[in-house]
Amino acid sequence: MFRIGIISDTHGLLRPEAERRLAGVDHIVHAGDIGRPEVVEALRKVAPVTAIRGNVDTGEWAREYPDPKLVSLAGRSIHILHDLKTLDIDPDTGVDMIVSGHSHVPKIQKIGGVLYLNPGSAGPRRFKLPITLAIVEVTPESLRPEIHTLETG
Repeated sequence: MFRIGIISDTHGLLRPEAERRLAGVDHIVHAGDIGRPEVVEALRKVAPVTAIRGNVDTGEWAREYPDPKLVSLAGRSIHILHDLKTLDIDPDTGVDMIVSGHSHVPKIQKIGGVLYLNPGSAGPRRFKLPITLAIVEVTPESLRPEIHTLETG
């Protein structure tokens, strides 16, 4: 089994609870609004990272991060973009999972054969939304996503 940690909207804050929850994953995907380059540097100490740029990621450091990005992990095709409203691909063209962030609202939805996953926000609390990230277990037969609420305080 291959485990992918999915995090988004850290806005410059990498919580210790997030690092603990991601410990042991095989790869981490950050779906944008990183906030500062140190967030990705810290995540790389946990596992290899694929990160994209979000709308708050400006400045010279953010130029190395694309939005969107298509990756293959554990034999699965994963399309990563920050804002799902900007999706400009046909999901019926062999993509297994579409990962997005931006809304800060965690969501798992399967449409056709495609898994849509928003891990929510792991950064500073916004409104009364939960602080969350996701872990997806990849097996030859399936993608098993789970949203994890991070205990804070």
